[in-house]
Amino acid sequence: MKTDPRENFMTDVYAQKPWLKTFPDWLPYSLGSPDRTILDDFEQSLQTHPDAPCIHYFDASYSYKATAEMAYALASALDRIGLGRGDRVVVVMQNIPQVIITSLAVWMRAAVVVPVNPMYTAEEQNHLICDSGARLVICQDDLFAPLQEYTGKNENLLAVITTSPLDLLPSQQDFPPQMQPLSRHACPGGLDLMSLIRDGAATDVEIIRPEVQDLAYLVYTSGTTGPPKGAMLTHHNIGHNTRVYRCAVQLDRSDVVLGVAPLFHITGIVAHLAIAFHVGIPLVLFHRFDVIDVLELIEKYRITFTVAAITVYSALLNHPETQKYDITSLKKAYSGGAPVSPSIVENLKQTLGLTIYNAYGLTESASPATITPLGQCGPVDPESGALSVGLIVPGLEAWIVNVEDPDDILPLGQAGELVLRGPCMVDGYWEKPEETAHAIKDGRFFTGDVAKIDDQGWCYIVDRKKDLINVSGYKVWPRDVEDVLYQHPAVKEAAVIGIPDEYRGETVMAFVAVTDDCKGKVTPEELISFCKAKMAAFKYPRKLEIIDEIPKTPTGKFLRRQLRVPSAQ
Repeated sequence: MKTDPRENFMTDVYAQKPWLKTFPDWLPYSLGSPDRTILDDFEQSLQTHPDAPCIHYFDASYSYKATAEMAYALASALDRIGLGRGDRVVVVMQNIPQVIITSLAVWMRAAVVVPVNPMYTAEEQNHLICDSGARLVICQDDLFAPLQEYTGKNENLLAVITTSPLDLLPSQQDFPPQMQPLSRHACPGGLDLMSLIRDGAATDVEIIRPEVQDLAYLVYTSGTTGPPKGAMLTHHNIGHNTRVYRCAVQLDRSDVVLGVAPLFHITGIVAHLAIAFHVGIPLVLFHRFDVIDVLELIEKYRITFTVAAITVYSALLNHPETQKYDITSLKKAYSGGAPVSPSIVENLKQTLGLTIYNAYGLTESASPATITPLGQCGPVDPESGALSVGLIVPGLEAWIVNVEDPDDILPLGQAGELVLRGPCMVDGYWEKPEETAHAIKDGRFFTGDVAKIDDQGWCYIVDRKKDLINVSGYKVWPRDVEDVLYQHPAVKEAAVIGIPDEYRGETVMAFVAVTDDCKGKVTPEELISFCKAKMAAFKYPRKLEIIDEIPKTPTGKFLRRQLRVPSAQ
């Protein structure tokens, strides 16, 4: 009689959670069930220290009290507009204070924030507005005109509210350099957010409190593996992983958060906004990433903690003026969202004194599914050369299963698809039952990422399942080739794909961006020979192209799909 596959998941070695034996003594095995919403966390910090800074925006600072007053006033306006429990509100902004104020006001109506990338085209943004059934759109004023072509025809929308990134800055003569080229835009037919706040400042508002199990966010996946899907994240999901960061990173009232990850991305949502509210510490915002702005703000506010793609740290490493700034306060520097090469981590430590702690997560896991506890050193996998992404976070279950047979649970140390279950995981995708059923089985989420977990519980991400390259029947993971390329001193970024090959079926092709001082000095042939000397014959790239920059998502993930174009083949 065939064994029920569900029994395998209950009796295998992963049920023993081998990562727990590697937890430091101070990290709990489980964090329990969150009993507070994100709004509750904010209001707890407001009551405890109302005059403490909540937001630093370049040189401007707003206390918890000032932030709350603006949020309450906006909530009053949203009440008058007709926003109610469970309504979706699309928020399209860069990292500016209005994201914080808007999110709080939306939750004060027990409604749902739908964060959207402002770099999407108006057509892409409109698709998410329609897919989510949004009742309101709150966007930057420079996005209003192109969006109006679509929103003006949307009868479901109550209103479109606009704001400028300049609105909460001091006088124009003090604008930071990246903001000086910006100007305010007229938005006929839209409502002005700051005017709504002023009009609602003297108005009492009855708060409609969300429940812990209510949706807090509808976060659309990046679309790197297909059309975007709205991951339904509850206050409970966010609350659990907020507590993971607090415990694993040992965050307390002495910390300051650098908001470098976009607030429309799950990392920015949990590791910046939600954790700042939960601990009651300031979040430093600066519109869009700029190396000098980051360096100046780290020094000015003595920033201690952030989570950023490794490309952010590489930008600091390669900038000629970095050494002029004091960034020694940044003791809790975490990276996630893209593969991290051990050689880059070592270079950052030796050159800038930055210790990078690795983590891994997905939109569907509400940010961290694995994390390297503060003070611990993640090992390097001797087989693949990959740096560990950390230990499975408290309260989460994990398995590694056969890529081709998900009922086949693999032993520790073997690579396969990572499967997760726990309090941080989404229950499904917005109005997509088939996609939900495909990804979630018996409460277990199949990530599509190929990983391995060693006998000490350290997890290593090998690659995306769909990125596997089949060379004459041999499996090649792009990550293996990229890690070898990163060992060459001229390589700044490397991305590997499979391209059609009449003889082998597929062959390996690499795209490389080189450091500024090596441009024009290193050839594709030299880099191919470098790999050939270090890899099996079927693994090394037969083709290699040197390009200016690897295309990425806003959070630093390589967009291999943009490299898979006819010109690249």
